[in-house]
Amino acid sequence: MVRDMTEGKPMRLILSFCIPMLFGNIFQQLYNMVDTVIVGKFLGSSALAAVGSTGSINFLVIGFVIGICSGFCIHVAQKFGAGSYSEMRKFIANSLYLCVGFTIILTILTMLFTRQILEIMQTPEEIIDTAYSYIIVIFGGIAATMFYNLLSGILRSLGDSRTPLLFLIISSVLNVIFDLLFIILFKLGVAGAAYATVLAQVISGILCLIYIRKRYEILRFEAGEMAFDFGICLKLIGIGVPMALQFSITAVGSIILQSAVNTLGTAVIASVTAASKIQMLVTQPMETLGITMATYGGQNLGAGKIDRVDKGIKQALVTSVLYCIVACGAMWFFGKQISYLFIDKSDPAFNTILEHVSLFLKCNGVFYPVLGVLFVLRNSLQGLGYSLLPMMAGVCELAARAFVAFVFVVSLGFNAVCYANPVAWIAADILLISAYLFQMHKLKKKYAVVQNG
Repeated sequence: MVRDMTEGKPMRLILSFCIPMLFGNIFQQLYNMVDTVIVGKFLGSSALAAVGSTGSINFLVIGFVIGICSGFCIHVAQKFGAGSYSEMRKFIANSLYLCVGFTIILTILTMLFTRQILEIMQTPEEIIDTAYSYIIVIFGGIAATMFYNLLSGILRSLGDSRTPLLFLIISSVLNVIFDLLFIILFKLGVAGAAYATVLAQVISGILCLIYIRKRYEILRFEAGEMAFDFGICLKLIGIGVPMALQFSITAVGSIILQSAVNTLGTAVIASVTAASKIQMLVTQPMETLGITMATYGGQNLGAGKIDRVDKGIKQALVTSVLYCIVACGAMWFFGKQISYLFIDKSDPAFNTILEHVSLFLKCNGVFYPVLGVLFVLRNSLQGLGYSLLPMMAGVCELAARAFVAFVFVVSLGFNAVCYANPVAWIAADILLISAYLFQMHKLKKKYAVVQNG
């Protein structure tokens, strides 16, 4: 279903778009969490640590994929908002060509250098082989990740957040089944969890493609619209690559921090893994609201409605902060109980891991409002076409995490790890708030001149 976000009450439109996508993202996180739960319960804390030790390098590559697909779809949203449907289809066609090229490059690079990166990250010797067997399968499925994220991004650019939800629900259920089959029945170890994730994503992408071909006439190409266009490709790269690098730069900071965490032992790695999985699920509403603002901002910029953009962003900020306060309370009172899902009581490190997870979630939870502001402003600026500024905010996050890793983890240990994310969020917000106020002032002046002229 196509949804025009340039007319009607902003917050009602934002929430009606956001809620279906939120359910989809939660399902996606749930089936990622299922991997972790099954690995922790059936394969032990060492296997859980192995999977967790790959989290930052996984984010480095898969984050790049998600970022570049999201960046390409910003132009789609803007052309849709402007009513330029033929141009929109040309941007989609050239996005496909670029995605094929990036998929080939990323797959080759990850196949060649993943093992060396794990070694550079000081992954403990007792888990490095297990970690490699997991992440190499994930990277082997980069094509599936690229395929699904581009197609679902196109649907969201047209205001359809419900269809990707349906496909994610289906693939989430299948992922759980595949996890149980590959890990418990076929005894494939942690690699089985990776196979399950990739296969589920392949199914989601195929379902998206079938649905688009059957239901969306607006996406059916006409003569000449599928031609390769160097100028369009440059525009796509101009916004897509900075968005992808923003994810990857942030991930480099996480890799540096993970390298420091790896020096603290298997129990700490397992603790950070479990806590991060819980946090990823809890922060989904604010992250999804942020993603919604990219589509909202892109469509309304295309329609020239800058005051409407500003109004929607302010309302989204208030909504995000209110949710963050509730989420913080949940982590303080229930974070420890949720962590029981990940560790078997017979594990020798059970009590230590529980205490670490609880402390991590409490320390991070207090700063969730800062993270909520980050998500809304970063995605809003991206939707307005300012991809370089969010990338610079990613540089701020990288620098902050690196500072904590190099200066404080050695002396303060796990306590320093607990505050690395909040320090990074604050550093990014300082830039994003200033950038948003400045760019919004410029846009209002620009469109006031156009309308008065």
